[in-house]
Amino acid sequence: MKRQEFSIKKRLRSFCYAFSGFRTLLKEEHNAWIEAIATICVVTAGFIFKISVLEWIAAIFAIGLVFSMELLNSSIERIADFVEPDKNDKIKIIKDLSAAGVFVAALTAFIIGLIIFVPKIAVLF
Repeated sequence: MKRQEFSIKKRLRSFCYAFSGFRTLLKEEHNAWIEAIATICVVTAGFIFKISVLEWIAAIFAIGLVFSMELLNSSIERIADFVEPDKNDKIKIIKDLSAAGVFVAALTAFIIGLIIFVPKIAVLF
């Protein structure tokens, strides 16, 4: 296999592909809209409550984890539908496992949100 030379143009093009994939996610996956709204709420709350740098790191990591898992889940579902367009019990298991990955990430992000924001909200009462 021939080794390719480094090319800034190709690296920039790879970013375009990534942004295109994210655009597709937001355009075609309804759960991504829920995650985007949750992201806006978390970021807004972060500014309102003046969360610490470590809390920002945790929140941003959680947001990134959820979106990454949603992208992987969507990719797996599309590949599965392409390979087997008809109903198939084995494909269903693959899709369910992939969806469970998003659920675990979202639950983790939710718990991180509780740890960060519940004490700050409790002070208001």
